Amino acid sequence: MGFHHVALATRDTAATHEFYTNVMGFSLVKVVASPTPGEHGGWSKHFFYSTNGAGGQGASGDGGMIAFWEIHDTEIGDDFPVDINTTAGLPWWVNHIAFDAPTIDDLHRHRDRWRTHGHHVLEVNHEFCISIYIRDPSGNMVEFCHTTRPFTDDEIAHSNAMLLQGKPEFNGHANATVHQPIPLHTNA
Repeated sequence: MGFHHVALATRDTAATHEFYTNVMGFSLVKVVASPTPGEHGGWSKHFFYSTNGAGGQGASGDGGMIAFWEIHDTEIGDDFPVDINTTAGLPWWVNHIAFDAPTIDDLHRHRDRWRTHGHHVLEVNHEFCISIYIRDPSGNMVEFCHTTRPFTDDEIAHSNAMLLQGKPEFNGHANATVHQPIPLHTNA
């Protein structure tokens, strides 16, 4: 079963919208404005993006969505934390949101779009999947991941055996590459 949506707070709607439409390639599909709970007269905008890109329908059964909250509430204030790792006291790479890249060509297309938007892109070959990573305007890490092969029965059994081990045997190091931004050429 897939997820319907993941929701995060933002303090900069314009930067969030630019990032998730132009850099990530998602489509804005719905904005809901409503009062916030409580007696203090606050309000919010909850805005949803289809993760299927242009024309994706999100909640219609063909994929999930990511949503954001723009909050205007005196009880909450306007300086609330929006980076889920910093808030939790964790390094930038721990909590993150991973989106599916069904083919290696999709993964490369996302990587190159990120690079043309000025991002350094971390690419990691985890053996069973290849992932690319950047951070959004709130500092949250986002990922596109392409699964390269099915899981074997032996691999699943081994995973179940090692899940609760105190210190399991290491799998080895992943192969990582940093891709530099692609400069946009302009004719001046």
